[in-house]
Amino acid sequence: MRYLIYFFILSILTPLSANKADVFHKIEKELDSIIVKDLSSNKTIFKKNEEKLVRPASLTKIMTSILAIESGKMNDVVTITKPMIDVEPTKLGLQVGDKVRLGDLVHVALIRSANDAAYSIAYYLGGGSKDTFVEMMNKKAKTLGMKHTNFSNPAGFDTPNHKSTAFDLMKLTEYTIKNTTFNKIVNLNTYSFSTLNTNRKFQVYTSNKLKRANKYVVGVKTGYTNEAGACLIARGKKGEKDVLLVMLNAENRWVNAKKALDELVNVKKGDTIKQKKGHV
Repeated sequence: MRYLIYFFILSILTPLSANKADVFHKIEKELDSIIVKDLSSNKTIFKKNEEKLVRPASLTKIMTSILAIESGKMNDVVTITKPMIDVEPTKLGLQVGDKVRLGDLVHVALIRSANDAAYSIAYYLGGGSKDTFVEMMNKKAKTLGMKHTNFSNPAGFDTPNHKSTAFDLMKLTEYTIKNTTFNKIVNLNTYSFSTLNTNRKFQVYTSNKLKRANKYVVGVKTGYTNEAGACLIARGKKGEKDVLLVMLNAENRWVNAKKALDELVNVKKGDTIKQKKGHV
């Protein structure tokens, strides 16, 4: 009976083959919440607990970064201060007095998921106040219809009131991928830049294993904290197929996300890249 109910629920979403339905039936047992959408038809393919309040971890940096991109200040020079780098790892390793472009910080926040980059963006665009920037984040969330989201920091730390849902994060990501600059950044596997005053060189590698190993994956963002668990927003695109997936507190996130996207975009052997050793 439970299996019949499961297939009935699937039938009111975008129809899935028995094989695809079986894939999601297995995946859903290993995560808190998930929502998968076919962007080409604007239809939801699968969902589970999509409105459950959870901790979004570094998926938060999608909001932080889109505010920076839309600010029109990507070429501005940011002078790093102590509050900008007084955060927990993952960190790029910026130092007080370093001068970097805002655009470099956005690349690092999205690709490497560095917390000092996210906080530097926040303090700069908030006019020296992180709280002012957080207000900007929540105002934008409200504008986008993210009704169950509240941000309390720009990086995704597990503070008490920092919550979102898979449904809201899907809304946010659907909005951001309409931005050409955002898409270019999240589709990069590596990025290099130098400080403007000391010429100190940095090279960062994507934290997204799925992106590194599969050429049909064109973003978007990873996240992890002890309380949030492993989180992932991934986009698979091939031909006319364009699928966006949000999974939160997911066990085996890389394996399960690959299974889901492989099925939905009809991936063949040539669409994967031999995995090389690299940064996580």
